[in-house]
Amino acid sequence: MAGTRGRFITFEGGEGTGKSTQSKRLAAALEGRGLDVVLTREPGGSPAAEAIRGVLLSGRARPLGVLGEAYLFAAARIDHVAELIEPSLVRGAYVICDRFADSSRVYQGTAGGLPADVVDSLVDAAIGSTVPDLTVIIDVPVAVGLARVGHRSEGADRFESDAVAVHEERRRGFLALADRFPERCVVVDGSRDKDVVSADILALVTDRFGLDRESARGD
Repeated sequence: MAGTRGRFITFEGGEGTGKSTQSKRLAAALEGRGLDVVLTREPGGSPAAEAIRGVLLSGRARPLGVLGEAYLFAAARIDHVAELIEPSLVRGAYVICDRFADSSRVYQGTAGGLPADVVDSLVDAAIGSTVPDLTVIIDVPVAVGLARVGHRSEGADRFESDAVAVHEERRRGFLALADRFPERCVVVDGSRDKDVVSADILALVTDRFGLDRESARGD
């Protein structure tokens, strides 16, 4: 892959859909094929962005309102893209990110009430030309996702604790994004067994980027 720009894969979806689990599984699978893989997350992924993550998920930024939170997400994303994502893509790595700009479109836009053009402007300013090559939207019924969140040892964060109606609106928002960006967004049913979901995602990535075992190993 020397001299070739890498691939940028993002995972999106509501709470408890399995994004973190599946992004880690995909990273491990691609590393097993000999690829240079960078696994990251949002908000976060760089030192400055991780500091902002703590403010956002703790709820300390909530008094700023949805617009204030949107600006903080954008600030974290600017640093994340500049410090980690873009340099990794330039060197030819596969970058896998647990949430990215589409979460802002849904959480602060569709379900948060900000006009779409405002959110899109913030997204464009933050990411520039660093647009995902593939976005995997993992979809599960809200009741299933929230039940999974409820079984976690840590308490619910700022966004997990929102009302069920808000979670339902987010789910509709992500599905609408799949219609808006059909060239890069693929919806995967995350309510099935984890191994089945992982196999489907790996097959999707393999097909999308023309990977096979031999070429991915560099044989």
